[in-house]
Amino acid sequence: MSSVAVLTQESFAEHRSGLAQQQVKVTALNSEEENDPPTYKEAFPPLPEKAPCLEAAQEPAGPWSKIRPIKASVITQVFHVPLEERKYKDMNQFGEGEQAKICLDIMQKTGAHLELSLAKDQGLSIMVSGKLEAVMKARKEIVARLQTQASATVAIPKEHHRFVIGKNGEKLQDLELKTATKIQIPRPDDPSNQIKITGTKEGIEKARHEILLISAEQDKRAVERLDVEKVYHPFIAGPYNKLVSELMQDTGTRINIPPPSVNKTEIVFTGEKEQLAQAVARVKKIYEEKANSFTVSSVSAPSWLHRFIIGKKGQNLAKITQQMPKVHIEFTEGEDKITLEGPTEDVNVAQEQIEVMVKDLINRMDYAEINVDHKFHRHLIGKNGANINRIKDLYKVSVRIPPDNEKSNLIRIEGDPQGVQQAKKELLELASRMENERTKDLIIEQKFHRTIIGQKGERIREIREKFPEVIINFPDPAHKSDIVQLRGPKNEVEKCTKYMQKMVADLVENSFSISVPIFKQFHKNIIGKGGANIKKIREESNTKIDLPAENSNSETIVITGKRANCEAARHRILAIQKELANITEVEVSIPSKLHNSLIGAKGRFIRSIMEECGGVHIHFPTEGSGSDTVTIRGPAQDVEKAKKQLLHLAEEKQTKSYTVDLRAKPEYHKFLIGKGGGNIRKVRDNTGARIIFPTTEDKDQELITIMGTEEAVKEAQKELEALIKNLDNVVEDSMVVDPKHHRHFVIRRGQVLREIADEYGGVMVSFPRSGTQSDKVTLKGAKDCVEAAKKRIQEIIEDLEAQVTIECTIPQKFHRSIMGPKGSRIQQITRDYGVQIKFPDREENPAPVAEPAVQENGEEGGEGKDGKDADPSSPKKCDIIIISGRREKCEAAKEALQALVPVTIEVEVPFDLHRYIIGQKGSGIRKMMDEFEVNIQVPAPELQSDIITITGLATNLDRAKAGLLERLKELQAEQEDRALRSFKLTVTVDPKYHPKIIGRKGAVITQIRTEHEVNIQFPDKDDESQAQDQITITGYEKNAEAARDAIMKIVGELEQMVSEDVTLDHRVHARIIGARGKAIRKIMDEFKVDIRFPQSGAPDPNCVTVTGLPENVEEAIDHILNLEEEYLADVVDNEAMQVYMKPSSHEESKAPSKGFVVRDAPWATVNNEKAPDMSSSEDFPSFGAQVAPKTLPWGPKR
Repeated sequence: MSSVAVLTQESFAEHRSGLAQQQVKVTALNSEEENDPPTYKEAFPPLPEKAPCLEAAQEPAGPWSKIRPIKASVITQVFHVPLEERKYKDMNQFGEGEQAKICLDIMQKTGAHLELSLAKDQGLSIMVSGKLEAVMKARKEIVARLQTQASATVAIPKEHHRFVIGKNGEKLQDLELKTATKIQIPRPDDPSNQIKITGTKEGIEKARHEILLISAEQDKRAVERLDVEKVYHPFIAGPYNKLVSELMQDTGTRINIPPPSVNKTEIVFTGEKEQLAQAVARVKKIYEEKANSFTVSSVSAPSWLHRFIIGKKGQNLAKITQQMPKVHIEFTEGEDKITLEGPTEDVNVAQEQIEVMVKDLINRMDYAEINVDHKFHRHLIGKNGANINRIKDLYKVSVRIPPDNEKSNLIRIEGDPQGVQQAKKELLELASRMENERTKDLIIEQKFHRTIIGQKGERIREIREKFPEVIINFPDPAHKSDIVQLRGPKNEVEKCTKYMQKMVADLVENSFSISVPIFKQFHKNIIGKGGANIKKIREESNTKIDLPAENSNSETIVITGKRANCEAARHRILAIQKELANITEVEVSIPSKLHNSLIGAKGRFIRSIMEECGGVHIHFPTEGSGSDTVTIRGPAQDVEKAKKQLLHLAEEKQTKSYTVDLRAKPEYHKFLIGKGGGNIRKVRDNTGARIIFPTTEDKDQELITIMGTEEAVKEAQKELEALIKNLDNVVEDSMVVDPKHHRHFVIRRGQVLREIADEYGGVMVSFPRSGTQSDKVTLKGAKDCVEAAKKRIQEIIEDLEAQVTIECTIPQKFHRSIMGPKGSRIQQITRDYGVQIKFPDREENPAPVAEPAVQENGEEGGEGKDGKDADPSSPKKCDIIIISGRREKCEAAKEALQALVPVTIEVEVPFDLHRYIIGQKGSGIRKMMDEFEVNIQVPAPELQSDIITITGLATNLDRAKAGLLERLKELQAEQEDRALRSFKLTVTVDPKYHPKIIGRKGAVITQIRTEHEVNIQFPDKDDESQAQDQITITGYEKNAEAARDAIMKIVGELEQMVSEDVTLDHRVHARIIGARGKAIRKIMDEFKVDIRFPQSGAPDPNCVTVTGLPENVEEAIDHILNLEEEYLADVVDNEAMQVYMKPSSHEESKAPSKGFVVRDAPWATVNNEKAPDMSSSEDFPSFGAQVAPKTLPWGPKR
């Protein structure tokens, strides 16, 4: 009994070959025929034995045997030119002259290297080295230019000339290079058959011989043309041109069969006469055999049906070709016919089958063509073909849209007639909608693009959700474009445009910016403690406020937002400044045409006025506004001064303005200006001219500008030039200063001396070295500067001489308050009064009050009392502040310090309101303390005290008390309001109505709560102790009653409602509910009813409950019963169709496949060898890959 092997079925149909093919019997997988399976040798015939090859035996086998030997790329050849053939025979000029020039020229042209030498017979030897091509070119040039030329002719038949020339003249070029000659062949229109050869004798002979050989070879050959119908050409060529190749090899004849794309029937034979005759006879024999047993037929079929006849992946056609493998079926694009070629009987059978197929397709298929502008094609296709694939799947049709490069508008729809019409309708609707679409470019400044898009695209996502049919494209940020493109239906694009324009208008409105100059010392007050003030202004005015950095010289605060909000914030900031200082604001009318000249280059002129007048702020209107109003703001006295100067300057500009520039070293500028601007003011008062010095920002630090009338400017120029001239006159002087005062001048790294040098034109002041007892101080600099510096040093010495020290007693607990933040208050007093203030060290562990004070030796300067024992009533050392300076200034500073001592007052506030005054985490009390600059102390809760203490400066206490009492009134009013708002009302409502009162997602109850401003509490279902029918309403009495009436009204409506059950087939429930309940919600809204469907697993799956007013319930039931009838018809039809539907492919293929069965396989013999392992690379090696031998535990097999 033989066993069988299983393999996969494959069929190979060879047609048009004309050769007898070995028939392979194939058993189908599901065949029920009882024929014996083929044997293994029949199914897999063995390969022929390899003939031994002597040549192969000599060479080692392996891939290395195929590699060609590597040849050198550089070659060397030697050419000899006899004496009689030399063109240049002068022996004296060897190596130079014309011959040498020619050799150099040849080397440059060809890239070859030439070496010349003379032989004994005076012949010329030339050695040429280089690449083969370069050597051959050089040889040709040498023969032509260094050797005498001869010429000869050779006569061959005219028709042989083309064989001498070769393809594209290549053969002729090779011949000329090889023989170093010039060969001239007559033109085709010249009747002459003479070929002229020019060159050396040797070269001419070689060329003549080669040409005669070519001609002789052509004499032996013949050409014949055979006319064979195009349809038989494949049979003559054979599969993969195998037959014609064998024929050419056997006969040595060249056979040229025109390719299928060329519409020629002529086959050309070229070769020797006898062999050519054999080839022609064999081709004729093949033709006659095929002509007798071969038929060409055609079937008429519309070209659009061809692909349906072929079927998916050629399935339909494969059925015919498997039965009749010798029949060739050809479909020509654009032609309404199918061509069949092959044996007559097979062609007839195939023709019948195709005709039946065509008839069936014509009956059940249709096509339609529609014209749609090609620019809409890509939108019809959709992203990744989404739209067109949906239409194809939905209507079971094929839609052919031409490619973009064809620019065709024709779209073809093929398939089921009904599906074709539906697809056509939908495509036309889509196209119509697209024609109604429009593209609009919206100009939006690029700076707003990021804001419109929003963080992570949140804002643009909202816009796209609002207008889903509109495509919004923003330009690439790198392109710096302002154009935003909108595309979609016309109406939607217009709506989206308006929406986005409104958004941009809001952004523009919110991006208004205003600059407010505020004196630097008030910035901290505007910020407030912990940024409280600035935060409040920002929140209440809804603006963005940017302050300059602390280390910046800028005084400008920038406010950004809506114009009205910016103005409000500006007004509040200015109000803070006005409240803190004696700031006034004055408006001056100056013609707008003079504004630019008054401001000056980079604001030089106006800046000089502002600095001269104590840093006032002068604000000019924006350019182009046409306003003449200039605003001056600052301390009243400085504002008045600036106003006069500004008006005077404007008057000068209107009459006649004259300007002159002077130059002086920057270190002289302060001296020229003088202390507090005294010197320069004197010059201006004398002359009436304005003098402007450069600021630190100006590039040219030496330039001084004088402005005014010509006469005034010239006079001021004269005075300044005299001053500058004096400053250039350097002198050295000395003065006597008591050594006890030296330390004052040199301490802090000589700060006092640096200030003197800056103020008086860079004068150098040298004090004697410490340790020497000299009192001589040397001054060096401009004469005037030295005199002024001496005067200033003398003033300082007088102050030091007149200096006294007084004591100011203030309890240590107030010292921190007096100093102020970062010592600002004490620094201000020091500057204002020119004194030095020293605070005592803090007492870490102060002694109890009852104990006597520690005894101190010495005199108490503050009280002027003598005593050896410490007086208990005497001040403590830690309370005494030392003030040093002139007596009158020390007294004034003492008064200023005592004015800073905080005072405490008490305010009565009911204890139960304390927690509201403190606020959440102390925010309320902190806000009041920051606002009034006081300390507010609330008593501890356990004390139950009503007294709140306020500590601060006397000037701030009244405001703080008034503020606290105002807050008390507000809290009492809120307390009364809370009592009114806590009125409670209880309503009894059956729990079954509670869900309806609450509404979907709490919509109904939320509306009642919002409308009546009440809190409504429903009973907790889980708490059994609560009455489940009690609803509690809390709020104002009037509002609570109104909310109760609203609830009772809903209850009244609910009590009138009825519930009815209706039987609906469960198969239509999903259709009635709709996607995400959309359809059922629409019905419930339309009929004002509630419809409940049964849960899964309910006893009666068809029972549906409808609740509402009686008349509404009846109408709703009628409507859903009508829907049931309509949907049920579809369900029945679908179920009926399922009976006739073909089962799915996976169900059909459940039966196990036998595969391909063979008998007498090698592994089924008596040796009981194992079946081959399909996954083994040794048993089934891949082509061209080396097989790795199997490794065994005991080594390789022997």
